[in-house]
Amino acid sequence: MALDQSFVGRSYPPTDPYEVGREKIREFAEAVGDTNPAYTDPEAAKALGYSDVIAPPTFVFAITFKAAGQVVQDPQLGLDYSRVVHGDQKFAYTRPVRAGDRLTVTSTIDAIKSMAGNDIVDIRGEVHDEAGEHVVTAVTKLVARAAEEG
Repeated sequence: MALDQSFVGRSYPPTDPYEVGREKIREFAEAVGDTNPAYTDPEAAKALGYSDVIAPPTFVFAITFKAAGQVVQDPQLGLDYSRVVHGDQKFAYTRPVRAGDRLTVTSTIDAIKSMAGNDIVDIRGEVHDEAGEHVVTAVTKLVARAAEEG
């Protein structure tokens, strides 16, 4: 069953603040195999003009995808998460994520489409720091595959 188009534009409450830790950044950089010293060495980050280590660009996915859970779990939307695959991901940064940031995410449904029985949902996560300044916008595309016939 196609998702309700009236959900387009619906925003969900901001998440509780997520405090970005230096160790979490290091662990993430190691996990993705990125050896940029700005991700692990505070002095290297400072030499580039940052106050502390910065996170790799995809680091923020962990908090924006968790925030998108508010959309996914909304019973009124009716998304069958057991059939969902991750379709696409985009990030638009105002500035890098830094160790010590306290970030909140506000999720909004930007689009709902149905194609060949598949439901496609675009969820925009607006990430702000403790001062309310924009850090990054993450757009996640989820595809709920059509149920198999027969």
